[in-house]
Amino acid sequence: MEEKGKRFISNLEEVKKFQVERSRRLHSATHMEILQGLTTDIYWIRTYEVLRKLNLLDTSVMGEVFARESGVLAGVEEVLNLLQDKKVAIWSLQEGEEFQAREIIMRIEGPYGEFGLFETVFLGMLSSASGWATAARRCKQSAGNKLVICFGSRHVHPSVAPVMERAARIGGVDGVSCILAAKLLGKEPVGTMPHSLVVIIGDTLEAALAFHETMPPDDTRIILVDTFKDEAEETLRVVSVLKDKIYGVRLDTPAERGRVTPELVEEVRKRLDLAGYPQVKIFVSGGLDPERIALLLQADAFGVGSYISGASPIDMTFDLREVNGIPRAKRGRIPGRTDNKRLKLLKSI
Repeated sequence: MEEKGKRFISNLEEVKKFQVERSRRLHSATHMEILQGLTTDIYWIRTYEVLRKLNLLDTSVMGEVFARESGVLAGVEEVLNLLQDKKVAIWSLQEGEEFQAREIIMRIEGPYGEFGLFETVFLGMLSSASGWATAARRCKQSAGNKLVICFGSRHVHPSVAPVMERAARIGGVDGVSCILAAKLLGKEPVGTMPHSLVVIIGDTLEAALAFHETMPPDDTRIILVDTFKDEAEETLRVVSVLKDKIYGVRLDTPAERGRVTPELVEEVRKRLDLAGYPQVKIFVSGGLDPERIALLLQADAFGVGSYISGASPIDMTFDLREVNGIPRAKRGRIPGRTDNKRLKLLKSI
């Protein structure tokens, strides 16, 4: 799988010879398999075969990526890492920047054989990450100055959980719970406590005390209060014992019990204030989206899962616009470089 120093699968014989090891335990692609081109579409390999036969594989080309809807860009760092050892130049918007429908968000230039078969790969990186980042931005905009934490890892395949939560952070959330995602960002993961802990112990207050006594001193104490009894009642039980040791309570009332409502948040807030604990924060989670966040702004922080993790990828398209320096494109596209002064050179040949 080597051609002029390139180590990736590039012909049909290599595809035919490749076999999945019988000892393989997981279905997700490894980093090496992605870098070798094993997650691309077969027609790129066929394209390489034809161009190689015609001595055109290293034809100099320029192509551009655009999105079919507006959003927030993410995935650029991964694309740069994918193509870091390829002889290509890359211009792009920055991660976290908003883009408009059909705006050129990335331009790639170089010999086609250096990067052509990775079109499937880099479009997938940009499409998925930008979809997640866009959903995260909408949640953060709805929350205003309130904290938003991404809790979405349980809703996606674990192989992409860190990609998703990293994209959510690029989109604007204040923290992520996935360990690997946080570490990729140079941050520490954030979170509270699960219902499983409370169910196993059998009492919210006992669980809160055990949690407090076990966690390191610098860990934030946010106690889940909806497992067994009325949320307001459990809140007062917990704060009356932990007092200034507790940072906040989390409301995660399930749909079967009516979910968290503005009235519930208001009641818990009022009872905390009357009991002399105005500093205790209210953290809300459970089926949140931008609309529900807007209804619950009396809370102090929000945990969002499926709205972010379930966001659809943003449809990205890559088109060649120049061949050997000459403007050329398929029908429906304008040949030549598309003017976008927001593009920055991020990688030189």
